[in-house]
Amino acid sequence: MSLLFHPLSPPDNEGALLARATALAGCTMAELAARAGIPVPRDLKRHKGWVGMLLELHLGASAGSKPEQDFAHLGVELKTIPVDSAGRPLETTFVCVAPLTGNTGVTWAGSHVRHKLSRVLWIPVEGDRAIPLAERRIGSPLLWSPSGAEEAMLRRDWEELMELIVLGKVEQITARHGEVLQLRPKAANSRALTEACGENGQPILTLPRGFYLKKPFTAALLARHFHL
Repeated sequence: MSLLFHPLSPPDNEGALLARATALAGCTMAELAARAGIPVPRDLKRHKGWVGMLLELHLGASAGSKPEQDFAHLGVELKTIPVDSAGRPLETTFVCVAPLTGNTGVTWAGSHVRHKLSRVLWIPVEGDRAIPLAERRIGSPLLWSPSGAEEAMLRRDWEELMELIVLGKVEQITARHGEVLQLRPKAANSRALTEACGENGQPILTLPRGFYLKKPFTAALLARHFHL
């Protein structure tokens, strides 16, 4: 994929990042892709991370596929969130891959979930499938950190899910577990297995899992900020 423009250097501070994100609001995918010199795929079925990649180019994100925040020097994670015409999220939001082994002594304070969600730049994007991808617009950004109450909910769910993983019950966890955070399989196909702990402490092979924010949590977050 050849780029006509060089990705921007990382923003110096949160204000500069928010200014860049605000300048993208109202733009269509086609406009941003043309500026970057990249083609717009017909749909996102085989290009799941395309929208995030496009916005990273225009915002100067530095992490790429590394397991750190997208703007590590600012401590900010970028999350695009597809929304309907009323501004409600259309899907759950991936946070990070869940560790299924080596979890002895792990705590919420040192967890990847807390690290990734400590400061988030949310960018809503039109997600209605009736709108061609090229015509979908970028929404106004929101810089967010969890409130005390939000963090308490996240922590409670994380601790419950991690306890089940440590007890070897990973295969008994469903998407219904957790009030605001859920654990779901995250794999390109059913052959991509990873090691986990079984109920008797024996190694087992299972699908990789990821932590996801449930839609009611992100819906409430957006509604509060945008007065929906």
